[in-house]
Amino acid sequence: MTDLNILKKQYQGFVEKIKAYNFVFYIIEWDSQTEAPDDCFEERAKQMKVLAEEQYKIMASKELIAIVDELYSRQNELDDILKHEIIEFKKANDRVIKIPMEEYSELNSLLAVTENIWAKAKDNNDFASFAPYLKRIVELLKKQVKYLETDELKGYDVLLDQYEPGMTIKKYDEFFDLLKTELIPFVKKVTSTKLEFDDSFSKLIYPKNLQKEFTNYLENVMNFDHNKGLSKESAHPFTSGFGTHDVRYTNHFYEDNFISSIFSAIHELGHATYESQVDPLLEDTLSGGGASMAMHESQSRFYENIIGRSYEFWKPNFPVLKKIFKKQLKNVSLDDFIKLINRSENSLIRTEADELTYPIHIMIRYEIEKDLFNDKIQVEDLPKIWNKMIKDNLGIDCPNDTMGVLQDVHWAGGSFGYFPTYALGSAYASQIYYSLIKDVNVQKALKNKSTKEINEWLKEHIHKYGSSKYPQEILKLATNEEFNPHYYIKYLKEKYSKIYNL
Repeated sequence: MTDLNILKKQYQGFVEKIKAYNFVFYIIEWDSQTEAPDDCFEERAKQMKVLAEEQYKIMASKELIAIVDELYSRQNELDDILKHEIIEFKKANDRVIKIPMEEYSELNSLLAVTENIWAKAKDNNDFASFAPYLKRIVELLKKQVKYLETDELKGYDVLLDQYEPGMTIKKYDEFFDLLKTELIPFVKKVTSTKLEFDDSFSKLIYPKNLQKEFTNYLENVMNFDHNKGLSKESAHPFTSGFGTHDVRYTNHFYEDNFISSIFSAIHELGHATYESQVDPLLEDTLSGGGASMAMHESQSRFYENIIGRSYEFWKPNFPVLKKIFKKQLKNVSLDDFIKLINRSENSLIRTEADELTYPIHIMIRYEIEKDLFNDKIQVEDLPKIWNKMIKDNLGIDCPNDTMGVLQDVHWAGGSFGYFPTYALGSAYASQIYYSLIKDVNVQKALKNKSTKEINEWLKEHIHKYGSSKYPQEILKLATNEEFNPHYYIKYLKEKYSKIYNL
C-alpha cells in the first residue's frame, strides 16, 4: 500500500496537468464566442482535436487510474474536500475511459465549430444549414450515453445526471408535474389580466453606448471586481471563469429593448459573483466553481429576478437609470418601471421571458430533449415540433426559426440535459430567498446601491463551498431543509398576486 502523502502528491501532479488543459479550453472557448474571426474555426477544430486527445490520454492513463482507485478505496482516510473530489473524479473519469478516444475527440472537434455555425444559421433564419451538425452531435451523444449507462442511469438520465447529480427523468417529471398542477392555472390567470400602466417608454430607442454605461454601473452595484474580471459582447450572454481570479461574462445590447441588457447583465453577474466567492483554498483542486448547473442558475436567477426585479433594488438605482437616459425616462415613474420589468405575458424568447412564464419555456425544451433521446422524434422534425409546442403551451405562433428552435446556443454546444436546471435553479433560488430574509433586511441592505451584504450571506452559506459538496447538501446547509419546490410556487404566487392585485 502506497504512503498516503505520496499518493496525494502524485494525484495533485495529475490535477495540475488537467487544470492546465482546462485553462487552454477555457481561453479558446472565450475567444471563440467573443472575438475570433469567422474563418478561423476550421483550423481551430484541428487543434482542438489534438488537445482533446492529449487530455484524454492523461485522464485514461493507467497511472492516474491506479492512483484514483487507491485513493477511492481509502476515501475514509481523506479530508472531506478531497474525499468528495475523488468520488466525483472517479465517476467522471470512468465516463471518459468508457468512451473511445476517437469519438471523444470527434465530439470536441465538432463542438469547436458548431456554435459559430449555429450563430450564422440563427442570423440567417436557416435551420437547414445547422441541422446536419446538430444531427451529428445528437448521434455522438447517443453513442456516449450507451457507453455510460449504469444499472441506475439509462438513456437521457445519463445526461441529466451530468448537469445535476442525482436528477433523473422521474424526478424532473415529478417537479414539472407539480409546476403544471400548481402554477400553470395561476399563470393563465395572470397572463389574461391586463396590467394598467403607460409602457410607451419601452418602445423608444435606447442608445447602445448608454446601455453599456448603465451596465458598467450595475457591475459596481454588484461589486464585480474589475481586477479579476471583464466583460465583452456575444450573441448569447454567458459567464465563464477559471478560479476566483479570472471571471468573465458577456452581454448583448438591443437599442429597441433596453431591458434585455440590464437583466442579462444582472443574471450573468450573479454567475460571476458565485465564481468569485468560492473559497480560494479550492483554487488548486478540482472542487472550485459552482456545485452544479442548477445551483449556478439559482444564483444568477436569484440576482436577476428576486433581487434585480424588486422594488427594493430599484428604489435607489432607478434615479441613476433616469439620469443616464434623460430623454427616454424623463417622465417615467418608478412604479411604471417596476410594472414593466415584472409584466407577465406569453412570449417567444426564453431569455426575455418574465419569471412567471419562464418555466414553461424550460418544460418545452425538456420534453423535446426527452423525445429526441428516446428516439421518438428526429432532428429534422425539430422546427415543426418546436412551433407546435409553443402554440400549444403559450398560445402564440412562431414566425421563424431564428425566434424559435434556433434561439438558444445550448444544443450547438452539445449541452443536452442542461435546460431543466434553469427551472430547478429558480426553485432553489426561491427556497434560498426565504432563508436569506430571516437574516438580512433586503431593503436596508440595498439602500446604499450595493448588494454587498447579500453577497456576503450567499458566500457564507453557498458560494464558499464551490463544488466540494453536492448541491442538495449545500441547499440543506443554507436553508435547514431538503429541497422543497413549494417555495418556488409560494414566491411566484405572492409576488404576482401583489403586482396584479389578484
